[in-house]
Amino acid sequence: SYRQTMPKFTEEQLNNFRYPPSDTEEQKLANSEYQVKEAIKNSEKLKSKTIKVFGQGSYANDTNVKNNSDIDINVRLDDTVYVQVPNNKEKNDFGYSDSNYTFSQYRKDVYDALVEYFGYEYILDKNKCITVLPNSSRVETDVVPTLRLDRYDTENKTSKIEGVRFIAKDNSVITNYPLKHIDNGKSKNANTQKRFKRLTRIYRRIRYKMIEDNVGVSDNITSFLLECLVWNVPNHIFNNYDTWTDRLKESIIYIYNATKEGEETCNEWGEVSELLYLFKARKWNVKDVNQYMVQMWNYLQY
Repeated sequence: SYRQTMPKFTEEQLNNFRYPPSDTEEQKLANSEYQVKEAIKNSEKLKSKTIKVFGQGSYANDTNVKNNSDIDINVRLDDTVYVQVPNNKEKNDFGYSDSNYTFSQYRKDVYDALVEYFGYEYILDKNKCITVLPNSSRVETDVVPTLRLDRYDTENKTSKIEGVRFIAKDNSVITNYPLKHIDNGKSKNANTQKRFKRLTRIYRRIRYKMIEDNVGVSDNITSFLLECLVWNVPNHIFNNYDTWTDRLKESIIYIYNATKEGEETCNEWGEVSELLYLFKARKWNVKDVNQYMVQMWNYLQY
């Protein structure tokens, strides 16, 4: 006889997935950010510089999940600026001059400041970031030294968009817009009865569960990508359904249909900042996402 299988997670379980980390974990995250700020503030070499230290990633966007708490801290130098201008223009047309304080010197000074404050044994110099290892008061902390990026898409000086840019040790150049990402996430959250961030956490928790249960999840399916996919789900899907089960189902169907081969209506999708495309010349691709939606659907036993 035909018997419909029950979904893998009850409504109550999904509801629990939407919660952020516990207060103790949150306190450790806050401590980490505070300690990095202190390290920069105490550095002789960096004292005289204009530096903005801020959280980025899931901690700053309030989409992090329980027991998966490390933290990204951006340490942005504003004294030396990368400038991106239209092809027919030079940066001095926009009033910028060269600085003799280079990114590589700045990164070294940040590294030295962290070693001095935390101790050499707690610091790992990685490709894109400098990691501060955890102790009883803080979590693992990825410190990303960056320069401010001023981007002009037109010849109009008021068209400035502010981002960050840095050079990894393998010489790749990375550009992103973490503060715009934070602002946009807050707006969408406000327009979806706080459900955007909650559904993002549910997606992230399910991914961890799938990995624990040995579902072959592609390495390209990152937490960041999941947040961007949920960002591209229309607000009515968050607002028009009464349960997390239905919101989750409908959002998976939406992303699956948008990423179907030959139907790719997702070519124009952006990251949460809406200043970078999600799929054009990026490390993840539409096919991976479509495949993952099928894996996720089957895993959830829908």
